[in-house]
Amino acid sequence: MTPAARLQAAIELLDEIVAAARDAGAAADTIGQRYFKQRRYAGSGDRRAIRELVYRAIRRFGERPANGRAAMLGLAAEDPALLLLFDGSRHGPSPPDEQEPRAEGEPLSGWMIEALDPLVRDEDPASLLARAPLDLRVNRIRGGREAALAAIPAAEPAPHAPLGLRLPEGFRIEAHEAWNSGLVEIQDEGSQLAVAGCGAASGMLVVDLCAGAGGKTLALAAEMDNQGRIVACDTNRARLQRLPPRAERAGVSIVETRLLDPSREMEQLEDLRGSADLVLVDAPCSGSGTWRRNPETRWRLSPERLGRLTVLQAYLLDLAAELVRPGGHLVYVVCSLFTAEGRDQAAAFAGRRSSLISLDPAMAAGRPSGAGRLLTSAHDGTDGFFIARWQRPC
Repeated sequence: MTPAARLQAAIELLDEIVAAARDAGAAADTIGQRYFKQRRYAGSGDRRAIRELVYRAIRRFGERPANGRAAMLGLAAEDPALLLLFDGSRHGPSPPDEQEPRAEGEPLSGWMIEALDPLVRDEDPASLLARAPLDLRVNRIRGGREAALAAIPAAEPAPHAPLGLRLPEGFRIEAHEAWNSGLVEIQDEGSQLAVAGCGAASGMLVVDLCAGAGGKTLALAAEMDNQGRIVACDTNRARLQRLPPRAERAGVSIVETRLLDPSREMEQLEDLRGSADLVLVDAPCSGSGTWRRNPETRWRLSPERLGRLTVLQAYLLDLAAELVRPGGHLVYVVCSLFTAEGRDQAAAFAGRRSSLISLDPAMAAGRPSGAGRLLTSAHDGTDGFFIARWQRPC
């Protein structure tokens, strides 16, 4: 493909991503995979160059552009070499019209900057959107970190997580025997630290209230040496159905899944009321802590959506509190850097449940942020997470 044809392809792919962000559709990486599957003529170099253009535009503009062409014209306004590719060639984009829209503005919109935790506002904004490394968690059920390092010579120990590994960019771990055998799982180091902060132990009854596809569920099972019981819950059938095959590959046998109906959760969890040693609330959130991996999610956010998410998080925390036994623990985790989803949410919950005792998650990284701890890419080299932990008195 010519450079101009690659630019036109990036515009077309961005058109789909912009539309999906507006209509709550598929994620950018999913759209990209589908786009290239339908265009076999694009070689590996073409695909790489197109993706680089697409994600350059996504990272550059915090406000959702009108369409893919507007996004690329916005980049071209700062890059004369890119502007020259709007040349009207056979497979390239037509020359720009002075009247057509161009994306503009900063990588983060003003309301997002104001919503960030005070600890994050003092950091370099570029760190929130820089490319994230590929991290692995060694599955202790299958083996130790030394065995994983021997099996994957390109990996190196992650800075903080005792079972974390970090891979070089472009490494295809899902084609590796260490992944296929269940020795390693793809999991950001921040997520690993959040699980370590739960204090899970062998023999516990654990409820993972928002388990999704089970990344943290499997990490909890490994922390428990695959002994005890984990009830993995979610309201999304498609996501929850991905957990059993993952558990089988990881050698995990203590997990049972439970599909919940929204607003009827307590009715379906009545048998667990007041009996769980640990309840993890890995709540739905803005995902602002994962912008390095999914920068297009900024285009899906608004103050109104953030408000709806905080209402849901409060509901889930109150639900989880009913499941904890005397002496048991409740852990709240969000991959968010917003005050409303982190320290403010934890403070409001503590006010409603004043009998619960706030505890330090005791992680190997992070900084105090109100009643919890905050992990950030600039300070810790991980995705952004807020983690808080409480104990129900005996």
